[in-house]
Amino acid sequence: MQSKPYTYLFYLQYLGPRYAGWQQQKGVKTVQGTMERGIRYVLGHEDFTVLGASRTDSGVSCERGAFQLFLRSPLEQSDFLDKVNENLPADIRILSFQQVPKSFNIIQDIAWKEYHYHMAFGEKFHPFASANLGYFPGNPDLENMQKAARLFTGQHDFRNFCSIDKVTDNYRRDILVSEIIPHPLAGQALIPENALIYKVRGNGFLRYQVRMMVSALVEVGIGRLSIEALSQALLSEDKGPIVRHAPANGLLLFDLSFKSL
Repeated sequence: MQSKPYTYLFYLQYLGPRYAGWQQQKGVKTVQGTMERGIRYVLGHEDFTVLGASRTDSGVSCERGAFQLFLRSPLEQSDFLDKVNENLPADIRILSFQQVPKSFNIIQDIAWKEYHYHMAFGEKFHPFASANLGYFPGNPDLENMQKAARLFTGQHDFRNFCSIDKVTDNYRRDILVSEIIPHPLAGQALIPENALIYKVRGNGFLRYQVRMMVSALVEVGIGRLSIEALSQALLSEDKGPIVRHAPANGLLLFDLSFKSL
């Protein structure tokens, strides 16, 4: 029998640079650890479990992520969301929550996740923009980058676009959307004129996959990697990344969706 039968789905957002990723780790500041301290303070006990939908890496931000909260008794505090937000730092915010069935599994029920990578090229931008913007020197060919981005759409073996480890031997992932566009706020506030956004949606991602896909697109854009070579890397069974992963500070978990909700 489930020892904590009451389960709730929470949506949240956070700015990542101050945190060593989502997952709680001993001795470092993480989003999960900070979140759990806020929840513990408001509940007045620690008899709960938190399970995240996505383990974002150190420095990665989130526009709309999710976690599941398991409790032994029902959550009856009408001001729970407001109280937790009051006890969280300014760079983490709970957006909403709802009770879900005991059968709901936040990991297995994922329909898709969408990541955005914000980047700018050429002259170095203002340091205040660095929390949300990856920097790359050079003057990229946007049309070539857009052609290359479309190659990722569909189901492919991404063993050459991820960090190879012992977690899995299945490198096939289905990419539903892969496009790169001019940043809609380019030229405004601290966003440079030459800023771009890479948008990618898939049913799951490997470690560093999105950041390596971004690096490959950048290499195509500045002429160091051909579109043909990128296409061949999606067909190759060689185990080894063709590029280094892009900096974390441009990456944003933008949204996600669940099959049963």
